[in-house]
Amino acid sequence: MSRTTSSTADGGAGERQRGRRPGAPDTRGRILEVARESFAERGFRATTIRGVAAAAGVDAALVHHYFGTKDDLFLAALRVPVDPRAVLPTVFEQGTDGAAARLLTAVLGVWDQPEGRLQLVSVLRASLGDAGSSLLQDGFLRLVEQGLAGVLPGPDPRLRAQLVATQMLGLLLARYVLVLEPLASLPRSAVVELVAPNLQRYLDGPLDQRG
Repeated sequence: MSRTTSSTADGGAGERQRGRRPGAPDTRGRILEVARESFAERGFRATTIRGVAAAAGVDAALVHHYFGTKDDLFLAALRVPVDPRAVLPTVFEQGTDGAAARLLTAVLGVWDQPEGRLQLVSVLRASLGDAGSSLLQDGFLRLVEQGLAGVLPGPDPRLRAQLVATQMLGLLLARYVLVLEPLASLPRSAVVELVAPNLQRYLDGPLDQRG
Protein backbone atom coordinates (compact mmCIF):
# COMPACT_ATOMS: atom_id res chain seq x y z
CA MET A 1 0.00 0.00 0.00
CA SER A 2 2.79 2.38 0.91
CA ARG A 3 4.59 1.68 -2.38
CA THR A 4 1.39 2.43 -4.31
CA THR A 5 0.88 5.67 -2.47
CA SER A 6 4.49 6.68 -3.00
CA SER A 7 4.34 5.79 -6.68
CA THR A 8 1.14 7.78 -7.13
CA ALA A 9 2.66 10.77 -5.38
CA ASP A 10 5.82 10.51 -7.45
CA GLY A 11 3.80 10.26 -10.63
CA GLY A 12 1.78 13.32 -9.70
CA ALA A 13 4.96 15.27 -9.06
CA GLY A 14 6.32 14.14 -12.41
CA GLU A 15 3.19 15.31 -14.17
CA ARG A 16 3.45 18.69 -12.48
CA GLN A 17 7.08 19.02 -13.48
CA ARG A 18 6.25 18.31 -17.11
CA GLY A 19 3.44 20.89 -17.15
CA ARG A 20 3.59 24.68 -17.12
CA ARG A 21 5.32 26.23 -14.15
CA PRO A 22 2.96 27.60 -11.50
CA GLY A 23 3.38 31.07 -10.09
CA ALA A 24 6.61 31.54 -8.12
CA PRO A 25 8.47 34.51 -6.63
CA ASP A 26 10.54 34.94 -9.79
CA THR A 27 7.76 34.18 -12.28
CA ARG A 28 6.61 37.76 -12.70
CA GLY A 29 10.14 38.94 -13.40
CA ARG A 30 10.69 36.10 -15.87
CA ILE A 31 7.52 37.04 -17.75
CA LEU A 32 8.62 40.67 -17.91
CA GLU A 33 12.07 39.67 -19.16
CA VAL A 34 10.63 37.50 -21.92
CA ALA A 35 8.05 40.13 -22.88
CA ARG A 36 10.69 42.86 -23.03
CA GLU A 37 12.83 40.75 -25.36
CA SER A 38 9.86 39.86 -27.54
CA PHE A 39 8.65 43.44 -27.87
CA ALA A 40 12.18 44.62 -28.71
CA GLU A 41 12.90 41.87 -31.26
CA ARG A 42 9.47 41.20 -32.77
CA GLY A 43 7.65 44.47 -32.26
CA PHE A 44 4.28 45.06 -30.63
CA ARG A 45 1.97 43.43 -33.13
CA ALA A 46 3.88 40.15 -33.44
CA THR A 47 4.23 39.75 -29.67
CA THR A 48 1.38 37.77 -28.13
CA ILE A 49 0.38 36.81 -24.61
CA ARG A 50 0.49 33.14 -25.59
CA GLY A 51 3.95 33.50 -27.11
CA VAL A 52 5.30 35.25 -24.02
CA ALA A 53 3.72 32.64 -21.77
CA ALA A 54 5.22 29.77 -23.78
CA ALA A 55 8.69 31.31 -23.74
CA ALA A 56 8.44 31.95 -19.99
CA GLY A 57 7.19 28.41 -19.33
CA VAL A 58 3.87 29.44 -17.78
CA ASP A 59 0.21 29.39 -18.72
CA ALA A 60 -1.20 32.36 -20.62
CA ALA A 61 -3.76 32.72 -17.81
CA LEU A 62 -0.93 33.48 -15.40
CA VAL A 63 0.34 36.29 -17.62
CA HIS A 64 -3.17 37.75 -17.66
CA HIS A 65 -3.34 37.32 -13.88
CA TYR A 66 -0.15 39.30 -13.32
CA PHE A 67 -0.54 41.96 -16.02
CA GLY A 68 -4.05 41.98 -17.48
CA THR A 69 -4.11 42.89 -21.16
CA LYS A 70 -1.35 42.98 -23.74
CA ASP A 71 -1.29 46.78 -23.41
CA ASP A 72 -0.71 46.44 -19.66
CA LEU A 73 2.09 43.94 -20.27
CA PHE A 74 3.64 46.27 -22.86
CA LEU A 75 3.77 49.23 -20.47
CA ALA A 76 5.09 47.08 -17.63
CA ALA A 77 7.74 45.33 -19.74
CA LEU A 78 9.12 48.57 -21.11
CA ARG A 79 8.91 50.15 -17.64
CA VAL A 80 7.05 53.15 -19.04
CA PRO A 81 6.60 55.42 -15.99
CA VAL A 82 3.38 57.01 -17.21
CA ASP A 83 0.23 55.34 -18.50
CA PRO A 84 -1.53 57.61 -21.03
CA ARG A 85 -4.81 55.86 -20.25
CA ALA A 86 -4.59 57.27 -16.72
CA VAL A 87 -3.18 60.72 -17.57
CA LEU A 88 -5.51 61.77 -20.39
CA PRO A 89 -8.82 61.60 -18.47
CA THR A 90 -7.29 63.76 -15.74
CA VAL A 91 -6.03 66.31 -18.26
CA PHE A 92 -9.43 66.60 -19.94
CA GLU A 93 -11.69 66.37 -16.90
CA GLN A 94 -12.07 70.18 -17.06
CA GLY A 95 -12.83 70.08 -20.79
CA THR A 96 -10.68 71.01 -23.75
CA ASP A 97 -10.20 74.66 -22.79
CA GLY A 98 -6.60 74.93 -21.60
CA ALA A 99 -6.08 71.17 -22.02
CA ALA A 100 -2.98 71.61 -24.20
CA ALA A 101 -1.11 73.42 -21.44
CA ARG A 102 -2.22 70.84 -18.88
CA LEU A 103 -1.15 67.99 -21.17
CA LEU A 104 2.26 69.48 -21.87
CA THR A 105 2.83 70.25 -18.19
CA ALA A 106 1.97 66.68 -17.21
CA VAL A 107 4.05 64.99 -19.91
CA LEU A 108 7.10 67.24 -19.57
CA GLY A 109 6.89 66.84 -15.79
CA VAL A 110 7.42 63.10 -16.19
CA TRP A 111 10.22 63.47 -18.74
CA ASP A 112 12.00 66.09 -16.64
CA GLN A 113 12.37 63.62 -13.74
CA PRO A 114 15.80 61.93 -14.09
CA GLU A 115 14.58 58.47 -13.09
CA GLY A 116 11.70 58.57 -15.57
CA ARG A 117 13.62 60.26 -18.37
CA LEU A 118 16.32 57.57 -18.61
CA GLN A 119 13.78 54.84 -19.27
CA LEU A 120 11.63 56.95 -21.62
CA VAL A 121 14.65 58.00 -23.69
CA SER A 122 15.69 54.35 -23.90
CA VAL A 123 12.22 53.36 -25.10
CA LEU A 124 12.09 56.17 -27.65
CA ARG A 125 15.52 55.32 -29.02
CA ALA A 126 14.57 51.65 -29.29
CA SER A 127 11.41 52.68 -31.12
CA LEU A 128 13.41 54.26 -33.94
CA GLY A 129 14.60 50.87 -35.24
CA ASP A 130 12.71 48.52 -37.58
CA ALA A 131 11.01 46.44 -34.88
CA GLY A 132 10.87 49.47 -32.63
CA SER A 133 8.65 51.38 -35.02
CA SER A 134 5.95 48.85 -34.16
CA LEU A 135 6.46 49.62 -30.48
CA LEU A 136 5.90 53.28 -31.16
CA GLN A 137 3.10 53.08 -33.71
CA ASP A 138 1.15 50.02 -32.56
CA GLY A 139 2.02 50.32 -28.90
CA PHE A 140 2.42 53.72 -27.31
CA LEU A 141 1.07 56.06 -29.98
CA ARG A 142 -2.01 53.90 -30.42
CA LEU A 143 -2.81 54.21 -26.72
CA VAL A 144 -2.37 57.99 -26.89
CA GLU A 145 -4.41 58.30 -30.06
CA GLN A 146 -7.26 56.18 -28.73
CA GLY A 147 -7.28 58.07 -25.45
CA LEU A 148 -7.33 61.46 -27.13
CA ALA A 149 -9.94 60.50 -29.71
CA GLY A 150 -12.18 59.32 -26.89
CA VAL A 151 -12.20 62.68 -25.08
CA LEU A 152 -12.07 65.19 -27.97
CA PRO A 153 -15.39 66.74 -28.99
CA GLY A 154 -16.37 67.87 -32.45
CA PRO A 155 -15.34 66.61 -35.88
CA ASP A 156 -12.16 64.77 -36.86
CA PRO A 157 -11.21 63.40 -33.42
CA ARG A 158 -8.78 60.86 -34.87
CA LEU A 159 -6.99 63.42 -37.03
CA ARG A 160 -6.78 65.82 -34.10
CA ALA A 161 -5.42 63.06 -31.90
CA GLN A 162 -2.74 62.18 -34.46
CA LEU A 163 -1.72 65.82 -34.84
CA VAL A 164 -1.34 66.18 -31.08
CA ALA A 165 0.53 62.89 -30.73
CA THR A 166 2.98 63.61 -33.54
CA GLN A 167 3.60 67.16 -32.31
CA MET A 168 4.34 65.81 -28.84
CA LEU A 169 6.56 63.08 -30.25
CA GLY A 170 8.63 65.58 -32.21
CA LEU A 171 8.99 67.80 -29.15
CA LEU A 172 10.10 64.92 -26.92
CA LEU A 173 12.54 63.63 -29.52
CA ALA A 174 14.14 67.05 -30.02
CA ARG A 175 14.28 68.00 -26.33
CA TYR A 176 15.28 64.73 -24.67
CA VAL A 177 16.81 62.39 -27.27
CA LEU A 178 18.55 64.70 -29.74
CA VAL A 179 18.99 67.32 -26.98
CA LEU A 180 18.70 70.20 -29.42
CA GLU A 181 19.67 73.54 -27.93
CA PRO A 182 18.29 75.92 -26.88
CA LEU A 183 15.07 73.85 -26.70
CA ALA A 184 16.64 71.23 -24.43
CA SER A 185 17.59 73.81 -21.81
CA LEU A 186 14.39 75.85 -21.83
CA PRO A 187 12.44 75.76 -18.57
CA ARG A 188 9.36 73.58 -18.71
CA SER A 189 7.08 76.57 -18.30
CA ALA A 190 8.66 78.29 -21.31
CA VAL A 191 8.17 75.19 -23.48
CA VAL A 192 4.53 75.01 -22.43
CA GLU A 193 4.00 78.68 -23.20
CA LEU A 194 5.54 78.35 -26.67
CA VAL A 195 4.02 75.04 -27.78
CA ALA A 196 0.60 74.98 -26.10
CA PRO A 197 -1.16 77.45 -28.43
CA ASN A 198 -0.48 75.35 -31.52
CA LEU A 199 -1.36 72.16 -29.66
CA GLN A 200 -4.59 73.75 -28.45
CA ARG A 201 -5.60 74.50 -32.03
CA TYR A 202 -5.21 70.83 -32.84
CA LEU A 203 -7.47 69.99 -29.93
CA ASP A 204 -10.42 72.26 -30.60
CA GLY A 205 -9.56 74.82 -33.30
CA PRO A 206 -10.55 74.82 -36.97
CA LEU A 207 -8.69 72.40 -39.24
CA ASP A 208 -8.41 73.47 -42.86
CA GLN A 209 -8.33 70.26 -44.91
CA ARG A 210 -9.00 71.78 -48.34
CA GLY A 211 -5.43 71.26 -49.51
